[in-house]
Amino acid sequence: MIKNLGIGTGRRKTSVARVYVRDGSGEISINGKELAQYFCLGEHVAMVRQPLAVTASEGKFDILINVYGGGISGQAGACRHGLARALCKVDETNTPSLRSNGYLTRDSRMVERKKYGRAGARRRFQFSKR
Repeated sequence: MIKNLGIGTGRRKTSVARVYVRDGSGEISINGKELAQYFCLGEHVAMVRQPLAVTASEGKFDILINVYGGGISGQAGACRHGLARALCKVDETNTPSLRSNGYLTRDSRMVERKKYGRAGARRRFQFSKR
């Protein structure tokens, strides 16, 4: 039986990521795919790995991530947030370094809703004088 050392839920925009940290060799799988295969851009791959680099735990754990909702950038941010939370569950001494780098703070920015009488959230319809 596989034992989870830490579980964390990360959120960003409309994306939600459930992160499971297990003993292993440092493999990261997202929705059944390899990290570099799921996120094509290098900056998204680096973003997901940031909490591991800060806590010096690269290669110590296998990480399984289930992520859904939103777009690629939001999903990468949600994975980073969830991984940071899971690493805090694994070892409490990781908390100060993760907090000082801002990885435990939930980015609360969301898309503003569309209002009636407007083309979008704030954009007005085109004005016609005649």
